[in-house]
Amino acid sequence: MSEANPIASIANQQVPTAEAPAGVWFLSGQIEESEPTRQYEIHTLPFSIGRRKDASMCLPLGCISKNHAEIAAGSDGSLILRELGSTNGTFVNGEKLEGETKLRENDLIHLATLVFRVGHRSEGTTVFNTIHEDVCDKALAMIQFERLISDGGLYPHFQPIVTLQNQERIGYEVLGRSRLFGLQSPYEMFAAASQLNMESQLSEAFRMRGVEIGMAFGADTNLFVNTHPKELDRSELYQSLEDLRAAAPEQMITLEIHEAASTNMTMMAELRAVLNDLEIKLAFDDFGVGRARLVELGEVRPDYLKFDMKLTKNIENAPASRQELVALFANLVNSLGIRTLAEGVETRECHETLVEMGFELGQGYYYGRPSPVSKYLSTEEDRQTDTAATLVGTENSDTDTDIDAELRP
Repeated sequence: MSEANPIASIANQQVPTAEAPAGVWFLSGQIEESEPTRQYEIHTLPFSIGRRKDASMCLPLGCISKNHAEIAAGSDGSLILRELGSTNGTFVNGEKLEGETKLRENDLIHLATLVFRVGHRSEGTTVFNTIHEDVCDKALAMIQFERLISDGGLYPHFQPIVTLQNQERIGYEVLGRSRLFGLQSPYEMFAAASQLNMESQLSEAFRMRGVEIGMAFGADTNLFVNTHPKELDRSELYQSLEDLRAAAPEQMITLEIHEAASTNMTMMAELRAVLNDLEIKLAFDDFGVGRARLVELGEVRPDYLKFDMKLTKNIENAPASRQELVALFANLVNSLGIRTLAEGVETRECHETLVEMGFELGQGYYYGRPSPVSKYLSTEEDRQTDTAATLVGTENSDTDTDIDAELRP
């Protein structure tokens, strides 16, 4: 194996390796994205891997060959992994295997699109070295990162944004999710991206995938998509926005910029012009946790200002002085013609307080949790069915559900 390979470097340098002492050896990973991580014990040698039903480890996927690979005993008692001429290849620590190689604990085996970690424990041991496993899982996540970007691994969720006066949904924020092991949360995904200096590419992929799926809501539903701070220093951001508009020419879209990253007025003015040309709205996110420069709101005026949940969550229980300050900010922003949006709304009491303060829009668990597009499409269909049943004077117990109660935490 070449030490120049970054994946091999992570697997070999950050984790102590071992030959094949007596004990239990296993492969740790997922066969289906929806399944939890499992351990597949190497119970016999040779240990066959492939699509055949009689294989020691049956992987019933089209990308796996019938006789894909096998693990055998080496002359020195070690484990040997052999490639058996598979169609889509076998890789160890990121390098394609030709012939055979000796396996070591914490090696990462890539069988076509599936990734497994080689694990070992002593006989009768049930407690694992979690520090070593965490390091290896990070390396595994980096190998899976390519799948995330290029192989449809992104699985965006959507959280409603509503008009406070009537709780009508006017849009959804697109939130990044994945079903790939080690990369389910945005934190895990961007942690892997940072190791490869690919935060901007991941952010671009989030936006494109989110809009592609979110178009199912309809062109008049506003999709709020995010940026990563590193993108704001790259001219490639403008090209990615042009590509986004080309992919969804009629879709209502709003680009969110973190308030703390919006202090370069020259750059923001240039971005604002690009967005205007593309008919994409602008939102400043997390207002109140950064520098919150109110003067600059007039220079590069966003269409939306999202107040950070640290200001608005549980505002109904906050001291009167804090409530007065937040209300003052909200009314000042409203006076500039910028739509105010409160995040972190979790209760009816919080909702009602924000209405009294003058906020126009809201987002939070009270209106809906981040969920796949299918959930919100189905609830909209249920609502339409309920309305139709009421108009014709009929009762339908199957659709007579309290949608608002269902969406509460």
